[in-house]
Amino acid sequence: MPSSVPTFAELLGSATHSAVHLEMRDSYAVDYEKGPFAQWRAGFRHDVADRASWWRPWLDLIAQTVARNVMVRRARIVSEPVSEYIRFEHSGTFTNVAAGEQVRWLPRRQASDIALPGNDFWLIDDRLVRWNHFTGDGTSAGGEISDDPAAVKLCADAFETVWARAIPHENYKIS
Repeated sequence: MPSSVPTFAELLGSATHSAVHLEMRDSYAVDYEKGPFAQWRAGFRHDVADRASWWRPWLDLIAQTVARNVMVRRARIVSEPVSEYIRFEHSGTFTNVAAGEQVRWLPRRQASDIALPGNDFWLIDDRLVRWNHFTGDGTSAGGEISDDPAAVKLCADAFETVWARAIPHENYKIS
């Protein structure tokens, strides 16, 4: 098992053909008082035409990764009706898509029979897993890297099953 956790720039920089991300929480460390979530709650929405206003460092990294012919896919398993946080994520996901990510949404009820790992993860080239650990309130508790073949297989199988059932972002409507 690798001993150190690479940065996301290093992790995605090491990808040669694929980087997949599975998110399974209905909320992540949300600051209701300040920051992007609070701004969204107050009515702010990204202007689709003003790319410079939302082209953050993360989206630059995704665009650079995709430009190297690495397929970047993200799947989100969500409870319905969706949480306020998922509404926030859904509202800004067009920026991820514009950067080159493919994004799909799977209602949690449709995931009941899928063997899922206990944590969100990134899987790079079907060889390396970056576990994303969170506290109960959604605060990041750090990452962990694994190249254990059983963990890689669990993540690859889980992601592909979720992906096959999930709804492409442009077709997933939140009422």
